Amino acid sequence: MFSSIDNDKVPELTQSDTEMVQEDHVKTPEDFETTQEYVEHYFADAPVMARVAYCESKFTQFNDDGSVLRGQVTPADVGVMQINEVYHLETSQELGYDIHTLEGNLEYARYLYEKKGVQPWSASRRCWSSDHLAMR
Repeated sequence: MFSSIDNDKVPELTQSDTEMVQEDHVKTPEDFETTQEYVEHYFADAPVMARVAYCESKFTQFNDDGSVLRGQVTPADVGVMQINEVYHLETSQELGYDIHTLEGNLEYARYLYEKKGVQPWSASRRCWSSDHLAMR
């Protein structure tokens, strides 16, 4: 049998309790003011990937008109991480990632990074590599 609860003895949530709950919240792009902040948060454990995003797209997922950013040289490259549709669209879809959204673009980029490191972004290596950054 359940006993009744005395509401006078139920502790209230403190600010630190609330902060702990908020820390467990999975952050979404809406939690950040800029795409750059979200990308840097998303790749906090792999900062080279944030540098790749800067070099590939200047942290841009969408154009001003709302369309997904496409590469100037290779229009099949899409989004903040410039994922190439010719090589990766089918696999990204099979894995459940929509590379035309910011979240899906970053999730698939992490998948690629975990499989191949930074090799898929070797064309922009001069921009993001630590060797090049050290020379600046």
